[in-house]
Amino acid sequence: MAVTPIVPPGAPGIPARWTSSAKSGVGTSLSPAGHIWFTISHGILEVYYPRLDSACTRDLGLIVTGPGGYFSEEKRDAAHEIEPFEAGVPAYRLVNTAGDGAYRIEKRILCDPARPVLLQEITFTALKGAPDDYRVYALLAPHLVNAGMGNTAWVGDHKGKPVLFASGRGSCLALASSLPWRDCSAGYVGFSDGWQQLNHTGILDQACQRAEDGNVALTGEIGFTSTTTKAVLALGFGATPDEAAENAFASLEQGFEPAAKTYLQNWREWQARLLPLDRHAASGINTYRTSTAVLATHRSIAMPGAAVASLSIPWGFNKGDDDLGGYHLVWPRDLVETAGGFLAAGDAASALQILEYLRSIQQPDGHWPQNAWLDGSAYWPGIQMDECAFPLLLADALHRAGHLPRARLATLLPMIERAATYVVRNGPVTGEDRWEEDAGYSPFTLAVEIAALLAAADLLDACGKKDEATYLRETSDGWNDQLERWTYATDTAICRAAGVEGYYVRIAPPDSAEAGSPKDGYVPIKNRPPGDTDRPAQEIVSPDALALVRFGLRSADDPRIVDTVKVIDAQLRCALPQGPIWYRYNGDGYGEHQDGTPFDGTGQGRPWPLLAGERAHYELAAGRKDEAANLLKALEDSAEPGGLLPEQVWDGADLPERQLLHGRPSGSAMPLVWAHSEHIKLLRSLRDGAVFDMPPQGVKRYIEAKTVSPFRTWRFNNKIRALPEGKTLRIELLAAATVHWSTDNWATAHDSQTVENAFGIHLADLPTTSLPEGSALIFTFFWPGTGDWENVDFSVTSGERDSG
Repeated sequence: MAVTPIVPPGAPGIPARWTSSAKSGVGTSLSPAGHIWFTISHGILEVYYPRLDSACTRDLGLIVTGPGGYFSEEKRDAAHEIEPFEAGVPAYRLVNTAGDGAYRIEKRILCDPARPVLLQEITFTALKGAPDDYRVYALLAPHLVNAGMGNTAWVGDHKGKPVLFASGRGSCLALASSLPWRDCSAGYVGFSDGWQQLNHTGILDQACQRAEDGNVALTGEIGFTSTTTKAVLALGFGATPDEAAENAFASLEQGFEPAAKTYLQNWREWQARLLPLDRHAASGINTYRTSTAVLATHRSIAMPGAAVASLSIPWGFNKGDDDLGGYHLVWPRDLVETAGGFLAAGDAASALQILEYLRSIQQPDGHWPQNAWLDGSAYWPGIQMDECAFPLLLADALHRAGHLPRARLATLLPMIERAATYVVRNGPVTGEDRWEEDAGYSPFTLAVEIAALLAAADLLDACGKKDEATYLRETSDGWNDQLERWTYATDTAICRAAGVEGYYVRIAPPDSAEAGSPKDGYVPIKNRPPGDTDRPAQEIVSPDALALVRFGLRSADDPRIVDTVKVIDAQLRCALPQGPIWYRYNGDGYGEHQDGTPFDGTGQGRPWPLLAGERAHYELAAGRKDEAANLLKALEDSAEPGGLLPEQVWDGADLPERQLLHGRPSGSAMPLVWAHSEHIKLLRSLRDGAVFDMPPQGVKRYIEAKTVSPFRTWRFNNKIRALPEGKTLRIELLAAATVHWSTDNWATAHDSQTVENAFGIHLADLPTTSLPEGSALIFTFFWPGTGDWENVDFSVTSGERDSG
């Protein structure tokens, strides 16, 4: 009997939510024809198409119904097992076994390398009763607009065969089955979708054939019989419904095995080109090949060199269309870390592609966005100075390894010059630290900036730009000299408690009357409840200070570093079953609440496994290779069973109802590509017996040669008040000026004209090396460009000792 179609009730559906960030597998075909990326979580799928930064489904899973109103959703009601086809190949076998023992679902999942189609081979086994007792339905939630709302879904056909369709933002999908669909429906999530229908009535309402412009879902019964319990589902994509359906049926006609053969071959060939750093965990997982596969899976096809931070949205099940980016965005810092992972694994070509991509999205003034979509469009508006400097370190690493011959380096020179210009004009203060939070003097950011300027100087030297290189080294020397003045605290309660003389703080406030002294002023702690934010800078510490060793500015046995490590361990070390893992900083609010509820703008930060990798690199630099190897194991043992590394791990008591177990992944991003890059670099570093990505320039200049700067620089973002004896006061401005100055309280005055250098910095070096101790140099500015005086006097006292 024909059914009259109706408009499904409940439009436009409940507010959309993303899927869980707790991934157990990620994959793609490594094929230019693919344009599909998938993730697996709780035994079901999430899909990205046509770009790596565009989630096009929320999930694709199965529902099982049976006699007596039986209803079971494999995502919630089954135990999940997963294993890759083979090491380093992100194609997966899944076994989802009902918690009540009623059924088992086995899946094999991969992408068709020949076309944009995701393939699932599904075998259903009745463990209680007979196969005919059960009906199995596919439930698909399209998010083709990279959001839940605004999608359209309908039940249709292609050349006489039933198909489940959806469209949005110029993309279409078609879900086809090798066993023709039986009953199908389209509806609005939370009201008339197949889950609601099956849960409440046990059958699909076939009158619900089309749901427009909302949070929609498609449901179709797979045509299993008592003798045919295996089916292949093909989720095809295209610009039109017909194209999507053609792709899906072409894959079904080709068959699962031919697609699998090519898919595996693509990955085997890529893995074969890498260095053999293989390492197996106790579980049997090849952790190295897992990490390399994670890096390669997160690369773009359409934009070579682009890679996102993670195919996940932290606490995604608690977030909706107000968080469209999640972590499937490009962070320049994470991208350079990813390039370092490729380089450590022996894939210089991928690292070079990343550098070229970074060149393509660099902003005209030389900076990089805080994060961006694949086309370079900024997502968040912040600027982080480490991200503006990191690409210079990548260029230098490739150059030193022989992968940037002179001709290719010359093509990159404009990028290098723009980046160096931005850093010297806007540093050393950063608008945000590497945790996306605070402005000021960050030891991590300073280490990256200084190392990057030294690296850029070498690159400019190689291109014959000697004067520019000299200025970059002078700037590096001046900033390096002041690291301790800016970020090193002494004689505090923390010092006395830890029995140390001092330590590097997490971040010191930006320019103030105290010129950034870490013992004065407050820093805001983000992700805290209102009224519980600001803390004295000297009370907040972080493993970030280890970057001073990682980037070659301080030796591992420098007493200030050794003391800081003691403080870090006293404040931030968390003993977990897998070994010690560290927090980002004390008071961190980015993590689940104490009761395990998801981060919702406030929370409590949890330990980050990648920080165990950074600590291992410090231990290796200190000559403690065995301790570094122990920390490698702690990092690896923080992974979920399939080897994927999370952003954070749970440090509280077990909360199984929230899927939070002590020492296991939390609800944050997983996998975190940055963590996998750190893992690969640590494997390479342990093999080499030295920190793989430590730039050599700082080691030679500051640890071995102990170079100090003859200058002390005054800037509007670094208004120094003290001038160490024998130093030349260098004034650096962003516009031409006459420096009007006096050393006798204006009884006499002098004028010095600034001179512009190649970086647009207007310099004036004032003759202060012979100033008597305690005398004050007073100065102000006349701006010829506007004809105005500054009308404020500034003062620097000679001979005063630096606080560092």
